[in-house]
Amino acid sequence: MLVVTRKKGESILIGDDIEIKVSKIEDGSVKLAISAPKDMTILRNEVLEKVKQENKNAISSDLDLLKLLK
Repeated sequence: MLVVTRKKGESILIGDDIEIKVSKIEDGSVKLAISAPKDMTILRNEVLEKVKQENKNAISSDLDLLKLLK
């Protein structure tokens, strides 16, 4: 893991086509602006984890339903 210090207005580059810029710092929170190709998916980790959990729950529900039908 790379850890860098950036100030408002500064950015980091990932490869040739992804830029992450610090756009605002306020009340212990940092707002980031991400510039990346349109075909690249960008998700917040907590959203991705919730989707994974919901998918897992849906599969469990389907398996429970199949057990009832047997």
